[in-house]
Amino acid sequence: MADDSFKEFVLDQLSALPDVRARAMFGAHGLYQGENFFAILDEGRLFFKTDAATEKDFTARGMGPFIYESKGKTLTMGYHEVPPEILEQPLELVQWARRAIALAAQKKKAVRRRP
Repeated sequence: MADDSFKEFVLDQLSALPDVRARAMFGAHGLYQGENFFAILDEGRLFFKTDAATEKDFTARGMGPFIYESKGKTLTMGYHEVPPEILEQPLELVQWARRAIALAAQKKKAVRRRP
C-alpha cells in the first residue's frame, strides 16, 4: 500500500500536466502523458527519462539510474531517480517532467522514422 500512496502523491504533484496517468508494469508503475512513457515509479522512488545531457542534472545531485535484474543480469535503463528536493516542489517537478516527456516524445518519433 505504501507504493499506492506514493503513486497518488506523485500524480498529485504532477497534476498541472494534462493527461498524466500511471500504468502497472512488472511490479512497478510507468507514468505516461498521452502515449509518452516518461517515468517509472518503483519501491517509493520516481525515475524520469534521461539522455546524456539531462542525466547530468541527476548525477550532479547524487541520483543514480534505474537498475533492475532480469535473467540473472543487472540492467540499467535511461531513467534517473528524481532528487527528493525536486519531488517536494511541484512547480520544479513539473519542469523536470516536461523535459522527460520531451525526450520520450523524441524517442517515439525516432522509432516511427525507422524503415
